[in-house]
Amino acid sequence: MAIQQQASGGDGDDDSPVFIDQADVDGEVVIDEQDLPDAEEDGDGEEEEEKEEEEDGNEVDDSIHIFTGHAESVYAVACSPVESRVVATGGGDDKIFIWKIGDDAAPLELKEHKDSISSLAFSFDGKLLASGGLDGVVCVWDGVGSLKHRLEGPGEDIVWLCWHPRGHILLAGSQDFSVWMWNADSGACLSVFTGHSGSVICGCFTPDGKLVCTGSSDCSLRVWNPRSGECIRNIQGHPYHRGGVTCVAVGRDSSIALTGSADGSVCLVNIQSGRVLGTLSGHTQAIEAIALSPSLSLAATGGRDKKLIVWDLQTLSVRLTCDHQDDVYRIIWSPSSEMIYTACLDGSVHAWDPRSGTRQKSFHGHSDGILDMALTCDGMAIVSGSDDTTARVFEVS
Repeated sequence: MAIQQQASGGDGDDDSPVFIDQADVDGEVVIDEQDLPDAEEDGDGEEEEEKEEEEDGNEVDDSIHIFTGHAESVYAVACSPVESRVVATGGGDDKIFIWKIGDDAAPLELKEHKDSISSLAFSFDGKLLASGGLDGVVCVWDGVGSLKHRLEGPGEDIVWLCWHPRGHILLAGSQDFSVWMWNADSGACLSVFTGHSGSVICGCFTPDGKLVCTGSSDCSLRVWNPRSGECIRNIQGHPYHRGGVTCVAVGRDSSIALTGSADGSVCLVNIQSGRVLGTLSGHTQAIEAIALSPSLSLAATGGRDKKLIVWDLQTLSVRLTCDHQDDVYRIIWSPSSEMIYTACLDGSVHAWDPRSGTRQKSFHGHSDGILDMALTCDGMAIVSGSDDTTARVFEVS
């Protein structure tokens, strides 16, 4: 057998054929066409490489500090309003820790609760820390971590805590449909607000400290006089939410409140008159978080539809929408940088420009969903607590 091969040579070579004799053949290789690579297999390989790159990307840790003191999920995070490095975290291990960013010294451990810590909050001057638990107990701690008062009264889980903006007066909302108010210096109960027919999911003092607003799973927003304990406004029924109220934020002038609902709607309410000023439509699932701009007539809401929506409150219209990969669980509107920070159940934190809707940066490190988030008082860092049992600090400025 002879195989003819065309040879190309340099200068002076002709194009005469070259023959390979049988003696020149070492052996024959049988090629199965199924072993040949094709376009589909090449594509699968590229997809595998992309998948590996994505998995590698998930291992990126942008945090500048990791707190690992908790043995279970970190449900609550609070940053001191006067010391930018001081953080308090509470978890499913029934423990509270006070620690400092960038400090590896042993944290201060606070023990009193018999069930998971659901909420933490520092007083306006940073001198007191309040903790609420699923044991129905509220504790007040002093600046060195000593128990000042154990406040009892609510019959079920504490859902949220809120301090008066200029005093040591503390509010707590409970699953037993009630809201309690104490003097945190003396431990005396000042008032019990009753009237809701469902769990009190959210609440706060107005910025001027003269009124209390509470939202409930009974689909109502109630406005209370904290001095008398009287309910002066009950906003419920059409044209208000058809689902439970999940979050509330009150405007700087203490005249309007923005509320989010499990039905996906957002309502703007005049809390002085009780009038619903408008319903903002844009979300398709429950609202989880809400925030108001500190200087502009804008608001931000996040929900289970994986969206952050920025609203123009003058026109009651959508200004922009920012998509996420998972549920948006917490929102902070920075008072210093006009930046919006969102925390998601995929464990990521994102920084957004509310004027353009541009994502300025994403922060990764958690391996499970973020359950709470706080901004340090100097606006330089975000502290997040996660189902992965850690709290992480991300430098944002």
